[in-house]
Amino acid sequence: MSKTIIISNRLPVQLQISDGGLTAKPSVGGLATGMKSVHHGGESLWIGWSGLTKEDTPPELEEDIDKALRVHGCLRVPLTTAEMEGFYFGFSNRTIWPLFHYFLEYTEFELDFWETYKTVNHKFAQAILEQSEDEDIIWVHDYQLMLVPQMVKEKRPNATIGFFLHIPFPSYEIFRTLPWREEVLEGLLGADLIGFHTYDYERHFLSSVRRLLGLDVSFNDVYLENRVIKVDSFPMGIDYEKFHSAAKVSNALKGKERTDLQQKLDDHKASAPGTKLIVSIDRLDYSKGIAKRINAFEYFLNKYPEYKERVRLIILAVPSRSNVPQYKLLKREIDELVGRINGELSTVNWTPIWYFYRSLPFENLIDLYTSCDIAWLTPLRDGMNLVAKEYIATRTDKTGVLILSEMAGSANEMNEALLINPNNFEQQADTLKMAIEMPAEQQMARNIFLQNRLRRYNVEVWANEFMNSLKAKKQGADPFVSQKLNPGILNGMLEDYKVAKNRLLFLDYDGTLVGFHKDPQKAAPDKELYDLLDRLHHQEGTTLFLISGRDKETFSKWFLDKKYNMIVEHGVWISRNGQAFQLLEKVKKAWMDKIIPVLESFVDRTPGSFIEEKNYSLAWHYRNTDPDFGEKRATELNTVLTSLIGNDDISVLNGSKVMEVKSSNVNKGRAAARMLSEKEYDFVFSIGDDWTDEFMFQELPNSAFTVKVGLKKTKAKYHVEGVKRVRELLANFVNPS
Repeated sequence: MSKTIIISNRLPVQLQISDGGLTAKPSVGGLATGMKSVHHGGESLWIGWSGLTKEDTPPELEEDIDKALRVHGCLRVPLTTAEMEGFYFGFSNRTIWPLFHYFLEYTEFELDFWETYKTVNHKFAQAILEQSEDEDIIWVHDYQLMLVPQMVKEKRPNATIGFFLHIPFPSYEIFRTLPWREEVLEGLLGADLIGFHTYDYERHFLSSVRRLLGLDVSFNDVYLENRVIKVDSFPMGIDYEKFHSAAKVSNALKGKERTDLQQKLDDHKASAPGTKLIVSIDRLDYSKGIAKRINAFEYFLNKYPEYKERVRLIILAVPSRSNVPQYKLLKREIDELVGRINGELSTVNWTPIWYFYRSLPFENLIDLYTSCDIAWLTPLRDGMNLVAKEYIATRTDKTGVLILSEMAGSANEMNEALLINPNNFEQQADTLKMAIEMPAEQQMARNIFLQNRLRRYNVEVWANEFMNSLKAKKQGADPFVSQKLNPGILNGMLEDYKVAKNRLLFLDYDGTLVGFHKDPQKAAPDKELYDLLDRLHHQEGTTLFLISGRDKETFSKWFLDKKYNMIVEHGVWISRNGQAFQLLEKVKKAWMDKIIPVLESFVDRTPGSFIEEKNYSLAWHYRNTDPDFGEKRATELNTVLTSLIGNDDISVLNGSKVMEVKSSNVNKGRAAARMLSEKEYDFVFSIGDDWTDEFMFQELPNSAFTVKVGLKKTKAKYHVEGVKRVRELLANFVNPS
């Protein structure tokens, strides 16, 4: 019988030796919690370091430790103090950690660290090989073990291996500075599925693979000689119900039932009515931006002195890697900053900063989350940042304001938060003022969306989605090849459609509802299409959205008087029931001036191509060019644009005979997810034909019916052959019987 083997640097068990005795209890935390659905019973094994070096382990307790770990389904990899120094404190945390978080000035390229890292990774790989069979599923976690997948794959080529990176993957220009860059990439490519928190990290990884190893990359597949590696993003969630329920319990306690910390917070709020509490919780790490946050707070108080004695910043810095030199310097800097600011600005009745350098029990974290009006999290670079999600989950009355750095991975999912650049003190000061003054109604409106999203995509869903994708690889199924929408599937879909009370339909336009035309402006809807859309739009219990990359002016001319719901320019603009278009996303257009000359030069050199200027994006169409020449120019343009935009917050979409440059934070998937979170729907359907629709297919829940137009690789579940078939399918929705 096959089993699942999980590998991480640390085991999810805490061992304590005291008075010759041994205790073992499960750890609490994001990964341990998330893997509960994967790691259970006799069907799984978790391999990792126990937390005790060989030198710290009494020989007479070796067997007891192994036995205690077996009870929890765990197996330890024994490591010496020297190995921990070189592998964990050395290469992992003095090379990879600062490099992947863009702190090159702290990065140490020491050969001894690298050699120890290889040795320890080999130890982990050997432990896996001794415990696994070909039919097992192996899931390796995080930056400490990036060489393990290839080490296992070399000895067991038929093994199914997944790898997930819990920190950012840096841009090519950063990653290329690593002396052992090829070895790290090759180590990761031993996996069959490589997962990241965000699409940006995925994109950076693929760029490095293409440039440094010269491998073919198509969509998010990496092609080796004998296999294909899938690369995808899986944003990690939290145990939402755990935090939400704990907050409810805490809020229900009265008087002496409450914790000492909560009582002190209550007393403070009672003694200073109207005072706003701002909480910041981080590990003490230079990537978290704590020192800059404190300086920004001082700047805020000086810029807006009317808030002195009316706000207080509570900083909880959890000790971390205290023996690494940079962390010692950081602690001293923070201690001095807090002391100076409190000394200069404090009054008899007010201390601006409460600073705690310690860990707090879970119930006290809940006290801080539920008592503080604002959470202020400003990492300079962060793979995800789960504290932001935890704060929102505890706001049971839906009030509270989250200020979040746009450099955190979680910012990609939490657009309703107040997103800031952690290096911009002016913006941070103004945002703090906005947060303090934000009406409760506006706070609740933002948090409703955030809570619905976090509840739906929790940490268990994250783990299951990764495992399901990995199992699909094991079974030889390609998750991007969809099933034809045959009569049997269609009948089942129509049955669901008939009984549904609230239906949500997302329909792409070009290539889906109408065929492509040499002149995009001439692809206007015909009477048959108008009649079909009218009947769907007016159907009771059905919400219809046209969702397109088209500009709002064209869609206003074609559809505004029809009062259809419309999302255009890939999610920038929205119109509901005939109302004027409004911005759905905050986007910038200053970059357009430097891109237009590049596109114009390609128009000059590519007869038949032309530029379409939209409000917040630029499209280069080459449908009218010679097919082979157009594809050649498109490949060249993609390379030029990718190099030009670098790390800017813009991206290139390769559609059907069109390349579009737009803001990275805008796509159909984000727009569709926002519409889905506004109301409970029991039937969700989306259909589209090109690469831009893949964001939509990816973001919609598994229960949704997603359909690709044409025989192409896709994340949609089903496909149909063309525009005619699309209209026939939608006609069935009009009359599902």
